[in-house]
Amino acid sequence: MAMGEFKEAMTLLKKSPLLWLPGAVGGIFIAVLWLSLNISGAFFSSRLLILFALVFLLLTTGMFTVIKNGETKLTSLLAGGIQYYFRVLLPQLVIIFTIMLVFVLCMITFTLIGLSSDIGLLTVLTFGIMIPTLVLTFFFDTAAVYEDRRVFESIQRSIVLVSNHMNEVLSFFAICAVVFVGILFGLMIVWEAFLFDKLKPIMDFTDAQREAFTPDQLVAMIGPDGMWITAIILFIGFLIIIPIFYSYKACFFKKMANNTIIIQQQTSGEYDSKGRWYKY
Repeated sequence: MAMGEFKEAMTLLKKSPLLWLPGAVGGIFIAVLWLSLNISGAFFSSRLLILFALVFLLLTTGMFTVIKNGETKLTSLLAGGIQYYFRVLLPQLVIIFTIMLVFVLCMITFTLIGLSSDIGLLTVLTFGIMIPTLVLTFFFDTAAVYEDRRVFESIQRSIVLVSNHMNEVLSFFAICAVVFVGILFGLMIVWEAFLFDKLKPIMDFTDAQREAFTPDQLVAMIGPDGMWITAIILFIGFLIIIPIFYSYKACFFKKMANNTIIIQQQTSGEYDSKGRWYKY
């Protein structure tokens, strides 16, 4: 099922240039954040990040609505984003708060029993809480838009769908991983090609020097030109990845939800004496 929806998403992106808008805006946002982080520092960038995230959510939510309704106008994207904005934002905040709350409670418990300094245990705890939660609630936004679900209904709907279609969902994530790694690998090659002369000294580093090498040293090594080239590469990456990801997610959810509806219809009814099916 997952590959068919990926092809459908690619077809949508070919037919509707509007679906590339969130990727273009997201690319501009990430490029600006990268430049501001290296020029102004983390204080200003952290505030830009929150603002950009809120605007980006409006565009991606609107993207779901235009895919759902088959719209091709910018006004439809913005109107849909505004209409469903809080139906997507609020469950997202609930999920984040829940993860943080569970993590804090576990940390308090481990501190009381003297295990708070165990790095391995904390790492397992972090991934053990975050990954299952994010996987189960991954389709809350599409449930909110496609089925007009409210805050807790959208989260519950995502959990039910993922639980009932776990193999298909894992296939979805596998395809996303392959596609994204391929795109990132290609962009990394282009980035290294443009900055080969600046990055060449790294090849002569000893193992100890490589282990001690920090991101700040890398930024200083590539210089201002390298920062701008990196910003362009980041823009291109988001321009490609965001439309593919959200279009694929919308198509996959639609198919998964429709399959669930068919199963429910087949089990909610009875046959009469002549073999005819009557649903309740």
